[in-house]
Amino acid sequence: MSDSEFLARTVANALLEKKAEDIRMLDVRGLTGFTDYFVVATALSDTHGKSLADHVMVTMKGTAGELTYGREGLDTQRWIVLDYVNVVVHIFLRDVRVHYGLERMWSDAKVTEVADP
Repeated sequence: MSDSEFLARTVANALLEKKAEDIRMLDVRGLTGFTDYFVVATALSDTHGKSLADHVMVTMKGTAGELTYGREGLDTQRWIVLDYVNVVVHIFLRDVRVHYGLERMWSDAKVTEVADP
């Protein structure tokens, strides 16, 4: 497992712990030069999205020693982006996720769905 995949799985597991829905890891290596993975998840509400983002940041710092390079959307909480350079996390409210269709834009990516075992 590559370092990037480890980070993506760490994010996905943190999202799973806080009950995010429709968690997917998109392997975009070879498709773009700015990151290796997108981790995409759906939040059930604005506050749930903020809780998911907070938990990812705490988990990444504690488990992987990674600090967030950049973050957007924490004020509106409808589409939150956390940038870990090799992994970019997208936490959407359902309607926003459907509207922007990130997975459709990156349809050539290898997709791994993450769910409870």
